[in-house]
Amino acid sequence: MSDLRFGPGLGEQPVREVSPRRGFRLDKTNGKLMGVSAGIANYFGWDVTFVRVAWVVGTLIGFGSLLLIYLAIGLLAD
Repeated sequence: MSDLRFGPGLGEQPVREVSPRRGFRLDKTNGKLMGVSAGIANYFGWDVTFVRVAWVVGTLIGFGSLLLIYLAIGLLAD
């Protein structure tokens, strides 16, 4: 028989294909500044707002050190 599937039958969940991860990439189309937060959100499957808030809080708590890390990622990635 054939392995073709035409869709979910009764009581079956639809099959979702998951693309393999290629590695971290900046997401400049959905990004605000350099695409670092959007790229991290895409890589881990998180909401981009959560990542942006984490950057701001981390920068305030770390006396600006995360700002340097953000710039380094933005300049070195891709």
